[in-house]
Amino acid sequence: MPRYFLGVDGGQSSTTAVAGDETGRVIGYGRGGPCNHVKGPGGREKFIDAIGGCVGQALESAGLPRDTAFESGCLGFSGGPADKEQLLSGILKIEKRTVTNDALIALSGAHAGGPGVITIAGTGSISLARNAQGKTVRTGGWGFIFGDEGGAFDVTRQALRAILRMDEGWGPPTALRTALLEATGASSANDLLHRFYTTDFPRPRVAAFARLVDVAAEAGDRVADGILDAAAQQLASITAAARRQAFGADEKASIAPIGGVFRSARIRERFKALVELVEHNQVVEPAYGPAAGALLDAYRAAGLSVVLSDVPVEK
Repeated sequence: MPRYFLGVDGGQSSTTAVAGDETGRVIGYGRGGPCNHVKGPGGREKFIDAIGGCVGQALESAGLPRDTAFESGCLGFSGGPADKEQLLSGILKIEKRTVTNDALIALSGAHAGGPGVITIAGTGSISLARNAQGKTVRTGGWGFIFGDEGGAFDVTRQALRAILRMDEGWGPPTALRTALLEATGASSANDLLHRFYTTDFPRPRVAAFARLVDVAAEAGDRVADGILDAAAQQLASITAAARRQAFGADEKASIAPIGGVFRSARIRERFKALVELVEHNQVVEPAYGPAAGALLDAYRAAGLSVVLSDVPVEK
C-alpha cells in the first residue's frame, strides 16, 4: 500500500499543508486561514476549517480522497500545541502524529532537517539551534512585554520612545515623529501612545510601522539608524547565545535569518556582519519553509531519512 506523510505550518496569518509520498516527493500543497487562537471566540471552528481546508487542498492536488490516512504527520503551530492536540484527532487520520511549535519546524525547514541555527524576527523574535546530536536550544521569544528584542513590534516601540523623548526635550530631533503621526493620523506623540494602547492597534498592526524606521534610516535619519543597528545587535546576541550552547567553538554553524524584519537591508547586513565575526559561522538562506520542515519531521518520526523533491515555494 502507498504510504503518505503530512507537514503543516499553522500560523497567525495562514496555515500551509504539504503532503509527501514515501520517497520524499511532495505530491500535494494547500493553504488555509489562521489557526492560532483556538480559545478565542469562534476559535475552535476557525481551527477546524483552517486545518481541514488546507489538508483537503493538499490531498485534492495530490489526486487523493479527503479521507486519506497518513502514516506520519507533523504539525507546528504558532503559540504552541497545548490547546490543539485534542482537536486534531477529530479532523485528520494520522497513525503517528507529532504536534509542536512553529519555530521548531522552521528550524527543520531552514536546514533541510540538518543541524544549524535560525533567528526569526517577525512581530517578535526568537533563535533556535540544533546540533548533529539533536540537542536543541532556544533563546528569546519571551513576548512583547518581557522580550522579543529586535522584532518589528520592538522596532516600532523604540521609534515611539524616540519621538516621546523628542517632544519632551530630552531626545534629538527625528523624522520618525512626522512619519508615525502621518501614518496613524495621531495629533501628537502622546496621542499616538494612547492609540497604541487600544484594541484598534493590535500588535501586528503596530509592528507593521517598523518599515517607517527603515525608510527614515535610508533618508539619513540618525535616530532611525540607531534603532535599526540596535535591533541587529540584539538579534545577533540571541543568535550567538543559541549557537554557543549547541555548537562547539570550532564547529561550523550555518545560521538562517527568517522573518519580515530581515527585509530591512540595514538590519540584515549588520546582522550578517556581527554573526560572521565569529569564525566558522555562516549566514545562509533557508533551504525550505516551515511546512516542508514539518514534513521532514514527519518522515523522521516514522524512521525515514529522505531528500525532499518537488517542494513548492511557501508563501
